[in-house]
Amino acid sequence: MRKIIHCDADCFFVALEVRDTPDLKGLPVAVGGDPAKRGVISTCSYEARAFGVRSAMASAHAKRLCPQLIILPNNMSKYREAAIEMRRIFLEYTDTIEPVSLDEAYIDVTATHHCLGSATLIAKEIRRRVESEIGITVSAGVSSNKFLAKVASDWQKPNGLTVVEPNRVAFFLKHLPVDCLPGVGPCSLRKLHNKGVFNCKDLQQVSESCLASEFGVFGKRLYSLSRGEDNRPVKIRDYRKSLSVEHTFSIDMSNVDKCNTSLLMLFEKLSKRLEGVDSKQAIHKCFVKLKFADFTKTTMESVNTELTLDVCRGLLKEAWLRYKKPVRLIGIGVRFRDMQVPSLKQLDLF
Repeated sequence: MRKIIHCDADCFFVALEVRDTPDLKGLPVAVGGDPAKRGVISTCSYEARAFGVRSAMASAHAKRLCPQLIILPNNMSKYREAAIEMRRIFLEYTDTIEPVSLDEAYIDVTATHHCLGSATLIAKEIRRRVESEIGITVSAGVSSNKFLAKVASDWQKPNGLTVVEPNRVAFFLKHLPVDCLPGVGPCSLRKLHNKGVFNCKDLQQVSESCLASEFGVFGKRLYSLSRGEDNRPVKIRDYRKSLSVEHTFSIDMSNVDKCNTSLLMLFEKLSKRLEGVDSKQAIHKCFVKLKFADFTKTTMESVNTELTLDVCRGLLKEAWLRYKKPVRLIGIGVRFRDMQVPSLKQLDLF
């Protein structure tokens, strides 16, 4: 039986800004781009969320929803420093840590002897230390697997702790809405609702074969999650999965040729960032992402072991041809080969 803690900082970027400028406490605050330059909201306070402001929302739209919204620019060096401090605290309890983002991680404390081996006590201590040493709050979930721990950490946000013990899993899942299950987006949620499935109790009444027929491999995952089953281990990862850069145009670009100038700028920026990546990490794929004027998105990728401008140009053209609409945002990036999976290599015949 594993003991997993999922820790997630509350409004991480904004919390750090409020920590350093206490006068902002209680106000609708966001961290993001300039509304006049098509900026996007990265994080917002709960006071801002009350007006409908959300992450990934256009800053201009956020301002319309909440005219008094205070939008601060990103300060990534500050956020990275705080993330490193959080990781340092986690490491004092175990080295089996799987970062999900700067402010979020799974922590496997199954084998630790700290706090008498109690995952709940460790979670309480981590939350107390993060607040006293870093000055922000962290919500945490404790359970026997990653899925339950993740859902539990969201249950009493902000600044909450939820423990789902093995003998309480069935009760916890009984009324859990299906949109809390990872991977359930608007499309799959609509399909589930059309079947009369609104919570995990409803989902448990649907056979695995029926779910597989409707959702494919994801259907089998839904069948397991609705029963609280998740065998994924916490993976120690000190490497990147991907690296990308992007640019939002102040005026929509009507065709591929007009995007190429920004593509060159992004290519140079990404190439420079790649110089700082561990040389052991091998590029596996290159990709180009486009967001169009109507906010539809598409991504085109190809298997490549090297980032080249010609590859990016080819992917850009293919991506644009899918919809042939004015482009609002362009991004390029690479995906790295999983360093925990041995690479396959053709052996010599003799």
